[in-house]
Amino acid sequence: MIKIIYPEENPKVRRKGDANEVFCSVRRRWVKLTREEWVRQNFLLYLHRVCGYPTSLTAVERQLKVGNITKRFDIVLFKADEPYLIVECKEMNAPLDMEVMMQALRYNSELRAPFLAITNGVYTYLFQQLGNTMEEAHAFPKWH
Repeated sequence: MIKIIYPEENPKVRRKGDANEVFCSVRRRWVKLTREEWVRQNFLLYLHRVCGYPTSLTAVERQLKVGNITKRFDIVLFKADEPYLIVECKEMNAPLDMEVMMQALRYNSELRAPFLAITNGVYTYLFQQLGNTMEEAHAFPKWH
């Protein structure tokens, strides 16, 4: 497990009608603020402000074909036009169990990123592809 120290900066939130919205700097638009979206936006701040990953190389909630089924991944960071890091986000009270890991692995079967993370904002696990296996890593690689 990796201890994430989030930046003091918070995502921008506004009230619109009966709902709250959060501004996604990657998608450059306001989106409905759900518990999972809160985790996603805070984790994006961590990746961009702490690890140095550029927003221009980040994709958020894009469609992906897994076999014959269309899915949506949470976060994918690219390096040299190739998927580099996949992040699967869950709301804070969701357990990071084998089902979550299998979901991320299914996405990675199509994307083939060398790093894979699962997080609920409180707990975060990072894995690195080494040969034919995914090994647990203990720190996010910084952007170079």
